[in-house]
Amino acid sequence: MPTRVLVVDDTAIFRKAIAEALHGVAGIEIVGTANNGSMALSRIAALRPDLVTLDIEMPEMNGLEVLEGLRTRGIGTGAIMVSALTSRGGQLTVRALELGAFDFITKPGLGTAAQNIAAIRNELVPMIRAFERSREIRSILGGPARPAPAPAPAPAPRPPEAPTRALRRSGPPIVLIGVSTGGPAALARLLPALPAGLAAPILIVQHMPPLFTGPLADSLRKKCALPVKEAADGEPALAGHAYIAPGGRHMKLLPDAKGEPVIRTSDDPPEHNCRPAVDYLFRSAALHFPGRSIAAILTGMGNDGTDGLRLLKRSGCYSVAQDEASCVVFGMPKEAIAAGVVDLVAPLDAIAGAIVRSVRENRV
Repeated sequence: MPTRVLVVDDTAIFRKAIAEALHGVAGIEIVGTANNGSMALSRIAALRPDLVTLDIEMPEMNGLEVLEGLRTRGIGTGAIMVSALTSRGGQLTVRALELGAFDFITKPGLGTAAQNIAAIRNELVPMIRAFERSREIRSILGGPARPAPAPAPAPAPRPPEAPTRALRRSGPPIVLIGVSTGGPAALARLLPALPAGLAAPILIVQHMPPLFTGPLADSLRKKCALPVKEAADGEPALAGHAYIAPGGRHMKLLPDAKGEPVIRTSDDPPEHNCRPAVDYLFRSAALHFPGRSIAAILTGMGNDGTDGLRLLKRSGCYSVAQDEASCVVFGMPKEAIAAGVVDLVAPLDAIAGAIVRSVRENRV
């Protein structure tokens, strides 16, 4: 059965661009369009699409109100948000992700209609494929009404390439977290479970463009006992504080004159088509602060983080991967597990406890 998609946008040009981007893609069927939120809810109720591409800002009823309406009505249609690359767009998108939207794309502003359509297709189609896989897993775990294909088994971890516990070295531990699709909702559950005064800085790479990570940090700060902020170039990485890599920029750790960790951001080339990239952060910690890392790989597409974890493990690192059942997309954790660089595979709600225990065991 094809994935049935409803396209919702208040501008005809973007409705047409999204529909054309998905036209002819195997396994995807456009079942209709809507130009405002009220019409979207009506058509979702009538057509029962599997997925809706949902503009954030619309007249009569915006994208957030549509998501809330779906939740109130118990309609399980998935949503990929379509957001303007603005500060307000970032704030609303973060809220949409916390409300359960699967992921988001930003509206392109390239030179020609053909370029815009190609950009949408290149970003949206892999996202829909990840949504399809996620839906299969949710159906299997929930006991589907009709037979569903069995998921590919999670690969058995190979023997780790380094000691399975972080070693006591010349400084206190550093917590590193890499996450992508499903990240804002995952972080909204993980970070509030960490206590104030945790004896380690927390460095987070969430795949996001500019103007989105600031609102994410603001939202998380309101939920957490420890301070959360978007990282700034040159600031010290303080214990008991969480820092999110700024959207569109890499983040790394370097030692200051006293050997203490300092955050640096850069416009170095993307890695895995991502900037910020998890591997970029992990490599810097492996090089400059060997043996001090506690690393977590959470939900997300692709394999970003696996190579960096491999380097971290060589000098001693305790690593955790989110399990498939609690992931929105079991991509990044799956790749790390397959590479044999993970010590513990755990549900999302158990990862904060694993981090806290490891920090306490390795305090120096």
